[in-house]
Amino acid sequence: MGVMKYISSVLVVVMVISMTPAQASKKKSWCSETVPYKMGMEKMTELHFYFHDNITGDYPTTFKIAEAPGVSNTSSTFFGELYMADDPLTVGPDPNSRLIGRAQGLFGFSAQKDLSLIMGISLVFTGNKKFNGSTISIFTRNPIANTDREFAIVGGTGYFKFARGFVTAKTYWASGKNAIVEYTCNIVHY
Repeated sequence: MGVMKYISSVLVVVMVISMTPAQASKKKSWCSETVPYKMGMEKMTELHFYFHDNITGDYPTTFKIAEAPGVSNTSSTFFGELYMADDPLTVGPDPNSRLIGRAQGLFGFSAQKDLSLIMGISLVFTGNKKFNGSTISIFTRNPIANTDREFAIVGGTGYFKFARGFVTAKTYWASGKNAIVEYTCNIVHY
């Protein structure tokens, strides 16, 4: 019985070793030659919706995940606080209006002298067959004390592949760290 196991083990090893070079020669390289690529006609899509950021209250959608020791608790600008968000996006300012997606990502208070965030978020759309599962990526500074602001769109997926553009944001309502913000997205994509 031991000899059979030994022979079986040797046969398996020989088969694996003999297959490896053949499979390796069939594998593609990790890169390919760079070739010209035609993207097609650019489109511009404008979206309008409301972003609901709830840090306090019964149903928070944003949570503090880190803070700068000895700084955040004494800073008037919350400098050094870092948050993770999964905020609803709705068609109207009422939190009970139709949900069209989520704003998911990170933001941190990034200024020592004024109220300003650095944001890295994805707007994930779910409320429309055309855009369902598509995203817009935003990486930008957000001076939240200003009523009107502009954010950079740095990419996208799905319907918004190769996206670029900007978001105009206007505070609709704010109380403490909670806010409802009106977003108008001007998205250039293929």
